[in-house]
Amino acid sequence: MGGAHRSHPLDLPRGRRPLPASHRQKLPGTPGLPKHPRKAGKVSGPTQTPHPMIEALETLVLSLADDDLLIGHRHAEWIGLGPILEEDIAFASIAQDETGHAQAYYQLLTDLGLETPDAYAFRRKPEAFRSAHLVELPNFDYDYGLALMRHFLYDAAEQVRLEALKNSTYAPLAGLAERLLKEEKYHWLHARTWILRLGRSTEEAHLRLKSAMTQLWPYAWALFEELPHEAQIVEAGWLPPSDELRQRWLEKITPLLEETQLLLPPPTQAEVAPHQKARHGHRSPYFADLLAEMTEVVHSDPEAEW
Repeated sequence: MGGAHRSHPLDLPRGRRPLPASHRQKLPGTPGLPKHPRKAGKVSGPTQTPHPMIEALETLVLSLADDDLLIGHRHAEWIGLGPILEEDIAFASIAQDETGHAQAYYQLLTDLGLETPDAYAFRRKPEAFRSAHLVELPNFDYDYGLALMRHFLYDAAEQVRLEALKNSTYAPLAGLAERLLKEEKYHWLHARTWILRLGRSTEEAHLRLKSAMTQLWPYAWALFEELPHEAQIVEAGWLPPSDELRQRWLEKITPLLEETQLLLPPPTQAEVAPHQKARHGHRSPYFADLLAEMTEVVHSDPEAEW
């Protein structure tokens, strides 16, 4: 898709436990979703409204796909700029994986009769994206400490989400999560290895990582803002609540951050608030330039077939 081709489970309060499968809301059709989801709801004027559960599923999948698409693009910006050749190759490989994972998520929606992967990636308006602000951030002055810390915080979150998605009641999503984890475990291994190595090395390395952590912490916290339609998503058994996933994420990263003396207190609500509507279409100040760069080739000839 480049260019034009281009656990720890937690005990939940009783009120937040997913409903038994026999009590979950079912989607019409086989295997549980409308065959033509854009035509599944009532007619509203000249167009038809999608079934509400399709909207919920699309929101969930887009939040996963858009994160991977944009972090893949940001990682790819390190190609040729890594501090050592091995890291140049590593970030290029991870970028390719993440972009491929985004395409796989988009394809789940295409299989339901929604848009094509290319349409999702290159032909949406900014407010239609569901990405977190963390993945939209530019690489600024190409501070490798900042890149590694974002990599660490994001891939820990991705591990947590995928582990949860393996148990999703939506079988195509559960199966995809199982496959993606086979690659994502290497991303996580790469990230945690470098954070441990640099966090315990020189004073300068530690200070750079601490500075990166301070900058990124509120953005990372907002990875787990409540999704649109989250009540339906949880009730359907597709994914646990966002606040539970954040807690699992904290349990995953806290031991490593404590070992490297990089752990910070939870960010304040004032620090997190600017990034909390990203899943609802509120884009960061950096998104417009990012999207323009990603879609430059497509927009040079919108009618071209590749």
